[in-house]
Amino acid sequence: MTFHTTAFTLCLCATALWGTASPALAQSDSADPVHIAAGPQAGVSTAPEPAAASPLSANVTLTSQYVSRGWRQTWGKPALQGGFDYAHPSGFFAGTWMSSVSNRFIEDGTVEWDLYAGYSQTVGDVGYGVTAYYYLYPGAKMAFADVRYDYGEIVPSISYKFLTVKYWLTYTRDYFGFNDETLGTTARTGDRHSRGSGYLDVNANFDLGSGYGLLLHYGQQSVRGFSFANWRDAKIAVSKSFDGGWSASLAFTKAWDKDDLFERFTTGAVDSSGHMDTSNPLKNTVFVSVTRTF
Repeated sequence: MTFHTTAFTLCLCATALWGTASPALAQSDSADPVHIAAGPQAGVSTAPEPAAASPLSANVTLTSQYVSRGWRQTWGKPALQGGFDYAHPSGFFAGTWMSSVSNRFIEDGTVEWDLYAGYSQTVGDVGYGVTAYYYLYPGAKMAFADVRYDYGEIVPSISYKFLTVKYWLTYTRDYFGFNDETLGTTARTGDRHSRGSGYLDVNANFDLGSGYGLLLHYGQQSVRGFSFANWRDAKIAVSKSFDGGWSASLAFTKAWDKDDLFERFTTGAVDSSGHMDTSNPLKNTVFVSVTRTF
């Protein structure tokens, strides 16, 4: 999530929302899941080194899992990711980034496509900026509610030395499909939406020398109008930079919600035996990534 390697998408299925007061996850093949989710944390464009001849750059990443905000978005499988960035010396930047995702996590989805632009600047040890994002999931849709996952966030940020704080604020009406339609006919209010949802993102980056770095992360997601779906996550990662634009990282992530709502997450897809395929996308995860920057 740069943040590209942790870019955020999530899809929650809480099945008992249909006419019940207390939602729960799918417990059987016959349950009718309600799909909910959170979104990607796309990478922030980074200005090129002073010696660079071009303001354009590109990156490609192979990771053993795509994990963002504590959510495993490739159902435990590897992901291929990559993007392009333009960074102007004035501090303005724009870019695009893509990652493979699992249709077990996002219904009928195989790709996350992020578009972003913003401005960043530094004054001494203080950095500040703002970035606007829009996330696309081509072909993906919650079939039962006829709702798409696409949405947007605006992200103000401030940093001081090793510490960076961001707030990912949803500016579109829906946050990754959270709206009145996803509650089911018996729970609709006619005007329920998730604009104003937010993710507090706190990161501490330490230079360990010899190309090694340490990242400590804490995040907290609040979903406006759907507080039962709120969650928190933490991450620790060690990275190593190599000559030629190569880098590698090893990370451990943990996420948790109030009532274990996501313990048996499903989009309704079936496994090889014909049963509803379920998993816990918030469970503790270790993953490795290799990145090449051009």
